[in-house]
Amino acid sequence: MFESLFGSSMKTQMVAPEKALAGRDQPVLPTARPHTVLGTPITGPWPEGTRVLYLAMGCFWGAEEIFWQVPGVISTAVGYMGGTTPNPTYEEVCTARTGHTETALVAYDPSVVSEEELLKIFWERHDPTQGYRQGNDVGTQYRSAVYWTTPEQEAAVRETEERYQKVLTARGLDPITTEVAPAEGRTFYYAEDYHQQYLDKNPNGYRCHATTGIPFPDAA
Repeated sequence: MFESLFGSSMKTQMVAPEKALAGRDQPVLPTARPHTVLGTPITGPWPEGTRVLYLAMGCFWGAEEIFWQVPGVISTAVGYMGGTTPNPTYEEVCTARTGHTETALVAYDPSVVSEEELLKIFWERHDPTQGYRQGNDVGTQYRSAVYWTTPEQEAAVRETEERYQKVLTARGLDPITTEVAPAEGRTFYYAEDYHQQYLDKNPNGYRCHATTGIPFPDAA
């Protein structure tokens, strides 16, 4: 995940769609297997009533690990979202020429865990003010983003972002740069199998959680 893995070619400007890499027709995860921790499908189908929220907060290995531990989360997976290139590889995404950001899919039971609870974790466990980076990880593929799939999620995203921004501003931090948008029209491309539940397979693997250190405030 480090910038040094791919030299100094990482860019901190979004690639224009016409200049993005061509990609391919076939997915890089041709056959999914069950979640190595939860035992559930990582591509669905999931129980009726399951909701899916897409969260990008830097290195997707660490993001996925955070959320599979949350009670009420049914499944998680990692992939690439928000860009142009179809079915990109990890190496392609790391050139910053696909437009995607490393993203964690979170499938959850809203009767057990709420959108606000998930978003509290999201806002606190990374630094949403850093733009095209998270800590040592530099490039557009590390940008903060939330892609919602339901009106309830959208309402929660907008309300929690506004609430957290007030606290950050009061503490002298920069504005939140998180990309907030509907998932509709933005395909989630599953990453290669070795990335799925990477930190379960490699417990001593790399984690990057650059945070503001500022707790998410309770509702007034």
